Amino acid sequence: MARVIVVGSGIAGLTTALDAASKHDVVLVTKSALGQSNTRYAQGGIAGVMFAEDSVEAHVADTLAAGAGLCDEKAVRVLCAEGPDRIRELVALGVDFDRTDGEFARGREAAHSYPRVLHAGGDATGARIEAALVARIRESAAEILEDTFLVDLVVENGRVAGALLRFPNGTERIILADAVVLATGGAGQLYPYTTNPAVATGDGAAAALRAGAQLTDLEFYQFHPTALATAERFLVSEAVRGEGAVLRNAGGERFLAGIHPDAELAPRDVVARGIAAEMAAQGGLPVVLDATMLGASFLASRFPVIDRAVRASGTDWSREYLPVSPAAHYWMGGVVTDLDGRTTVPGLYAVGEVARTGVHGANRLASNSLLEGAVFGARAARALDTDDPADWPARPARPFAVPVRDPAVDAPPFSRDALQRLMWDAAGLLRDGTGLRRASRVLDAWAGLPLPADGIRSLEDRNLLALGRELVLAALARTDSVGAHARSDSPRSYSPDPASAGAASREVVAAC
Repeated sequence: MARVIVVGSGIAGLTTALDAASKHDVVLVTKSALGQSNTRYAQGGIAGVMFAEDSVEAHVADTLAAGAGLCDEKAVRVLCAEGPDRIRELVALGVDFDRTDGEFARGREAAHSYPRVLHAGGDATGARIEAALVARIRESAAEILEDTFLVDLVVENGRVAGALLRFPNGTERIILADAVVLATGGAGQLYPYTTNPAVATGDGAAAALRAGAQLTDLEFYQFHPTALATAERFLVSEAVRGEGAVLRNAGGERFLAGIHPDAELAPRDVVARGIAAEMAAQGGLPVVLDATMLGASFLASRFPVIDRAVRASGTDWSREYLPVSPAAHYWMGGVVTDLDGRTTVPGLYAVGEVARTGVHGANRLASNSLLEGAVFGARAARALDTDDPADWPARPARPFAVPVRDPAVDAPPFSRDALQRLMWDAAGLLRDGTGLRRASRVLDAWAGLPLPADGIRSLEDRNLLALGRELVLAALARTDSVGAHARSDSPRSYSPDPASAGAASREVVAAC
């Protein structure tokens, strides 16, 4: 029996901890209350081949196409082939997916060729999955540490041997372990506009970076096209467009059909940049989502969470248009892993959004993220049973580069707000070399300062700053536009099908 620390309590972390707890001594660490994660806020659903008319090959093809040619096909095949069994396990754990006439209700989202997306409670899929898994982990033998922050990983003789944790009373203590599994999600708080909760500050990815793990594909940050254009940036699920809602400009005209043949159901990067381009062309006037054709009763029953939020803001979306704009949503890059969650540092695993498994490529297919957490969380738990040093990738650890401040760089005072604004302007929906180089200099200058590290927020800021530097460097290194990474100074894009997302991306970049 091994001692395993699992950090994070979304679908990936809970799946890993629950599966491992029957054989190992598991400590589950979560920085907030158990159940507070990106999973909880997932509205769209979980994609999987659950219908006779669908096929694993079709799901694979859709995922590869959305990834703009940069997916790892082996990882995609694992995801799509093992996904149905993981969904059935969720059902057995108590997740009550929506049904019509006794069969799973079928939903379609962008870039899917078949309506294979399952929902629970309409648009409360993530919350229902989270609740079921939380109930089961509380019944398990796992030790649960809530409101506990991962400060750093402990590395001894080139192997991760535990974690330095900060507890609710402010004390810090090292807990030793045979393995640490990172399931800490993304880093949406790098940007001022995000659909992610406040806890998404990239703590696991930054700790892995400092421990010498490889991170890659960091330039690929997905911006969800339709967040409410309010201070909270509440997500309006892509499934709303899947049911027939359309996007209109300030003049009431649909505009996406001229950008991509799938219009509102084009890949997310295409829709998000199309919205940004349309807003810019109309002097910043908002783009609106028109769901009025769906009717009040349908909206309330199919999207109860969104319906309550929209109506609480004072809008009757069965009669009025919703102002929407893109917001940071999902990081396709992360800590490099093999197909069982092993990173390039022995003893360290990563699953879920913090991991770069290769399934998403340059642009995640809608509703594949919950599936990824379930599939690779289960695989990592199985790998813990036979943790053989020979199984670990034979790659040297990457030394963490401590920045040296250049006094010649004129950088504004550091704050999280300043960091977020810099990232949005230089490494948001559209980038160019000039802006990225300036951002890199400012980020280096900030990183060379003796920033405080005396509280959770300052530790989060340290993590965001480190990841911001890496993201900008990755965006500088990739000079072509592809998927979620769009550069106005070099818009050539690769796509396996020139009539698909790549070609549309080039048109949108040019329009911007």
